[in-house]
Amino acid sequence: MTDPAFDLAAVEQRISTLIADEQATQIVLRFFAELQSRTARRLADGTVFLITGDIPAMWLRDSAAQLMPLLRIGAGPQAEDFAIAVLRRQLEYVLLDPYANAFNPEPNGAGHRKDVAEVRRSAWVWERKYEVDSLCYPLLLAYRVWRRYGRADIFDARFWQAVGRTLELWETEQDHENKSRYRFRRRPVLRRSTLARGGRGPEVAVTGMTWSGFRPSDDASRYGYNVPGNLFASVVLGRISEIAEAPALALAPDPHLIARAKRLRAEIDAGIRAHAVIDDPDTGPRWAYEVDGRGGVLEMDDANIPSLLALPLIGYCRADDPVYRATRTFVLSERNPFFYRGSAASGVGSPHTPRRHAWPIAIAAAGLTSSDPADKRAVIDTLLATHAGTTRIHESFHVDRPTSWTRGWFSWAEAMFCELVLDYCGYRHPDVEPA
Repeated sequence: MTDPAFDLAAVEQRISTLIADEQATQIVLRFFAELQSRTARRLADGTVFLITGDIPAMWLRDSAAQLMPLLRIGAGPQAEDFAIAVLRRQLEYVLLDPYANAFNPEPNGAGHRKDVAEVRRSAWVWERKYEVDSLCYPLLLAYRVWRRYGRADIFDARFWQAVGRTLELWETEQDHENKSRYRFRRRPVLRRSTLARGGRGPEVAVTGMTWSGFRPSDDASRYGYNVPGNLFASVVLGRISEIAEAPALALAPDPHLIARAKRLRAEIDAGIRAHAVIDDPDTGPRWAYEVDGRGGVLEMDDANIPSLLALPLIGYCRADDPVYRATRTFVLSERNPFFYRGSAASGVGSPHTPRRHAWPIAIAAAGLTSSDPADKRAVIDTLLATHAGTTRIHESFHVDRPTSWTRGWFSWAEAMFCELVLDYCGYRHPDVEPA
């Protein structure tokens, strides 16, 4: 079933022994096979274009998440070269348009063509919804490739140029009202896909955090500062400083660039402390999902990662952090308007999908951030019992009727299931401590 380029024999044996479920083994091995073939396209420049599944576009977020199971196991030099080829494609896209979230394999003009913006969209761009996390993911991927394979040569001129473009955008969007030219509107007007005030988004105050037009779900933000996205930005800004001190870099970065990264991280962290922590008498202090710096606070969590639930998975905190524990208690309760408890499963959903539809991405994240192996195994069993006979891990499913589901092939969701299985079997990322 698997391409011999990725040697998975030992992985298959471990899953078969520790999980002892043929469907689990089948889904994991099929994911790795499809990662190399069905989702991947090698371009003329040697980079790899990676589609997200049943949509023929490459999301910066999704394509990085799709590689996380591979980075857990290492899988040899072919896997290493594959991961780096995907990373190099991502960096080219960041340099092409850092406000875009999804791209085409060539300048063919595919994608949503009814978007209205001040900046003309490139024919390379599938969609230009600006999300903080879209720029975080390539930096996290680069860091984990380096930690897994020791490849400091990936930190070349193009990498540092992409870092510079990211810093420039995040600094601009710290003062969205006065400095940003970004606008996003769609015709016909769709609530989830059009920003208020002629595409500018809701009004925000300067806080130190960096603004985001859209959430990791690709839905419009309500209050402008997506807290999980800013926490993620803090993580990768810290990784940039760590990378700068690594030996054998292909190119040493400009010290001023690293100083900017450190300053920006400090400002984002200060903004989070000042505006994004809720004093909850029931749970103790916990994080909000979105804020605007003007008193607007959104108390919820969304299934898409970065989420508040998944913060330990991106390396922001340990799973036993008190603020995380309080936030997790809120997220996995009916106080979170997008947590659903049903007869078949319970988990976090999203306004992106129908009511009472939980997302396997979030269900897997709950298992991955638990310290109890029994919890992890229970989540694996739940996901195996709710694919409605398709052996596919869907985008979402109804918590009472799993036969009602969305998206027939969503590679990111299958990657999360694989991460959960691999984590249960002892495969971990080199930069994330066990929960």
